[in-house]
Amino acid sequence: MSANRRILDDVSRLATSAAGLVQGAGREAENLLRLRLERLLDSMDLVPREEFEAVKAMAAKARAENEALADRLAVLEGVIQTGNAKSAAQAAPSATRRSAAKARAKPGVKTKKAPKTAK
Repeated sequence: MSANRRILDDVSRLATSAAGLVQGAGREAENLLRLRLERLLDSMDLVPREEFEAVKAMAAKARAENEALADRLAVLEGVIQTGNAKSAAQAAPSATRRSAAKARAKPGVKTKKAPKTAK
């Protein structure tokens, strides 16, 4: 009986050693795989997550500023257009009528000038 017990103890020690050896080999394979993946990722010139998030935030801020400037530009263009329309209407209402009459006249036909009236 003690011989059987001794054999079982030896087998269990052998199994425990084999399990430890398998675990060690697994850790070694995992470390080797991790190192190779890190080398591969380094050669791919990838960006770290922190840098990507920082650039993403900068792009969002620039987009918002661009939209605000576009709105401001549209308002300023509107002011300029209404200002030009008012000044053109006030400056030469008769000049506008004369240029419209010239545009309607047929080419090669002389138009009569309106007589000047004394004021």
